Amino acid sequence: MRNDHYAPANTLPGLLQRGRGLGALMAAEDPAAAAELVHGCLRWEWRWDAQIDERHLYLARLLRDLELPLGPVIELLSAADEDTRDRVAEVLRLLAACGSAEAREAVRVLPVEDERQPVARRPDAPDPMAESPSSALLALLADPDEPERRKSDALGVLHDRDPESGLVPLVPSLGTADGEHPLPLLPGVIRRLGALAVPAARAWAASDTRWLAREGLGVLAEHGEAQDVPALIAALERDWVDRTWCGPVFLARGLARFGPEAAEAVSLLRRFWLQTPHSYERPAYLEALIALGSAGTEQASTESLWDCEADARLLGVEHAPDRPHVRDRLAALRDDPIEVPEVRKAAAARLAGLT
Repeated sequence: MRNDHYAPANTLPGLLQRGRGLGALMAAEDPAAAAELVHGCLRWEWRWDAQIDERHLYLARLLRDLELPLGPVIELLSAADEDTRDRVAEVLRLLAACGSAEAREAVRVLPVEDERQPVARRPDAPDPMAESPSSALLALLADPDEPERRKSDALGVLHDRDPESGLVPLVPSLGTADGEHPLPLLPGVIRRLGALAVPAARAWAASDTRWLAREGLGVLAEHGEAQDVPALIAALERDWVDRTWCGPVFLARGLARFGPEAAEAVSLLRRFWLQTPHSYERPAYLEALIALGSAGTEQASTESLWDCEADARLLGVEHAPDRPHVRDRLAALRDDPIEVPEVRKAAAARLAGLT
């Protein structure tokens, strides 16, 4: 079941809900007191985006390392909603892979999903636009009487060709009729324009049309120059005020390109790293803080060795300072059978370099 009423990020419930490494470290100080909180993270769906935010391995490790009872977890296999059953089953499968006989017995009786067979598809009909010259496609996009479907088809063809500078002045007119979104495939075509779009993107970024401003900022984040840093920071500030948790990651990555030149963004980036419930984006905030030379990144990198996100653990492996407890954690990551291969390999390499 989904629950998005997050506890404050500086409390143990809030840390566990967000999958923060500090939550795992604090829970280990008093496992009995943390048991109900960990079980609650399985009972409720706390991920901001269940498709990409990682939690299974984090929760399995909490249950295993804190030696928490599995009875309340196994009971959730009979929950009414399928999402809870699936979430719990995946955690139990990880525990079974660690050697838990209780978890292995619980998942042994679960039904095995049928292997999905690919659906036969008819060959796609030839696209009549595919042979059209780019000039004709640009003319179509500029025609206000052309329907959105045809314009989207034209954008699909242009997406697979070399960037067309003639598309740049047309971009503001290529939104949906309600003005809320860009036409399908337009964002991908804009990304292919790259630096060609930078001068126009500065005007787009200041637009009152929300989708156009976002696309302009995206161009500046990837290809802008030092003069564009204030606009990127201002956008990040607006996202913080609006509590926009999905999307600021591209601003963080853009600011990271400028290193210490974007030092004014440090406070914002640290706030996002601390507070975001969208754990998928957290590694990008830490990476930006490291690139900007922020103070406190050694501590944040060390905590990230216990983070729910594999990319965060990779940053921890690379940047955590050489300390005895860090070496112990690196060895644990290297030898953990349920850790992802990339982290195990990176931990082994870091340890080999230290010794």
